[in-house]
Amino acid sequence: MFAIAPPVSQQVRLQVRRGEHLAPTANLAPGYVQANLAILPETLAADFLLFCLRNPRACPLIGVADVGSPYIKTLGQDLDLRSDLPRYRVWRDGELHEEPSDIHHLWRDDLVSFAIGCSFSFEEALLADGIDIRHISSGCNVPMYRSNIQTSPAGPFSGPMVVSMRPMKAADAIRAIQITSRFPGVHGAPVHLGDARQIGINNLDSPDYGDPVELRTGEIPVFWACGVTPQAVIAASRPAFCITHAPGHMLVTDILSAHQSVF
Repeated sequence: MFAIAPPVSQQVRLQVRRGEHLAPTANLAPGYVQANLAILPETLAADFLLFCLRNPRACPLIGVADVGSPYIKTLGQDLDLRSDLPRYRVWRDGELHEEPSDIHHLWRDDLVSFAIGCSFSFEEALLADGIDIRHISSGCNVPMYRSNIQTSPAGPFSGPMVVSMRPMKAADAIRAIQITSRFPGVHGAPVHLGDARQIGINNLDSPDYGDPVELRTGEIPVFWACGVTPQAVIAASRPAFCITHAPGHMLVTDILSAHQSVF
């Protein structure tokens, strides 16, 4: 009798849960959708849901948990939001308070969890087309920047869009637009390419989140809306309590990337 191995996505979550993987999740479990995470008290949940609906490029929702539940069963079997991300961020009054690898000790019955599609999910398709993904080939986290692109406010939530950047040759950038436009549930096509100063970014070597990557001769920066946007909004809106993922440290779901456009 042969044992059936769990899917790669579940294997990754179990490794994370056991503390065996604490690094960013880019290129882990290829073929499976990854998700950003925002967890807020129920009193803020309706406004945050409206914020996501008004800003689908930056915050494409792929799942919402019931009040007090650390599970979103539509995203995966044996999935626990309290332990299955490599690193979390805990915010109090808009200030970063701690970055634990487990949030069981912080869980409350009034918390509502939101899973937001992540651009790591379309990188497999770019790699398959022969496009270099610099943070993967360099073994670092993707660079992310606060732009001057403003989100549409909802309740107390407002602030700038965060964008992730991948350097590409012009021909690869055109192909990347064609490819990623098929993935609206994980940010879709880029929001900007070329001169970063036009969207308020003056120094590509100093990202607000993640790591800098090399921009080589003949390449242009290509920017996608990023699921770290809620963290910039939280810093601006200053809710009393909130938990998010640490940038680049995502939830790996059981949803196949090829099917994510149904969201």
